[in-house]
Amino acid sequence: MTDVVDLFLRISGPNPIWQGLLGGVVIATLNLLGALVVLVWRNPTQRALDAALGFAAGVMLTASFTSLILPGIEIGGLLAVVIGMVLGAVVLDRADVWVPHVHVLVTGRQRKDAAQEAGADAAKVSRISGVILFIVAITLHNMPEGLAVGVGFGAGEVRSAFTLMLAIGIQNIPEGLAVAVAARNAGMGGLWYAAFTGIRAGTVEIPLALFGAWAVTVAAPLLPYAMGFAAGGMLYVISDEIIPETHTRGNERVATLGTMLGVLVMLILGVALG
Repeated sequence: MTDVVDLFLRISGPNPIWQGLLGGVVIATLNLLGALVVLVWRNPTQRALDAALGFAAGVMLTASFTSLILPGIEIGGLLAVVIGMVLGAVVLDRADVWVPHVHVLVTGRQRKDAAQEAGADAAKVSRISGVILFIVAITLHNMPEGLAVGVGFGAGEVRSAFTLMLAIGIQNIPEGLAVAVAARNAGMGGLWYAAFTGIRAGTVEIPLALFGAWAVTVAAPLLPYAMGFAAGGMLYVISDEIIPETHTRGNERVATLGTMLGVLVMLILGVALG
């Protein structure tokens, strides 16, 4: 694994900002990989999606503590990290209020049932508006992940940041697939367009990773606050979006097992990379 980290450093160089940019490209690429899976695995079962997203939640949960919260406390103390976490959760919560919320994991059948319950008014909703809201919701979902990677590299702890990048990249694969499947089920075009929607949802992670690395490099005192902010945002997404959605269709057991597997994988990665 050390050779992989050394290769990453040879490509990115010693500058944390370039490392953050490359980290953003890596996690966005893995999101792309997940989205393109829909072209091969055209009809994944809801049980499989819930298990995969449970795995993603476990990875994100562990990474929030091992790569952001605990290192942030060591750098700037508990108070700074707690303030950052509160701000991260509040921003994501307000974003849910400001933008009409669209759950990215809803199946086509559920959308059809909801439309029937809504009656004639649902038919008046513009298809373009629905597409825009869908993409915005996914973008908000991915923002703290890109920021977390950038902040990790901006902190100067390359191994810890690399572990975080791998963790978020791995969990981006099932997320990208879920987004592409949801886009297809929502009637947003064919399989290629569904895959493109999943890819586009992950591209926001690149500029945010770059911004996170730049911000904490320019203003070092912001680092523990930024690490807390990124962790708070990720924890909010896990609690508000991923876990509730994977526990609404009778797949609680397999989703929970997926979460436990994600926790174990992240812990193993953390130990392997030191």
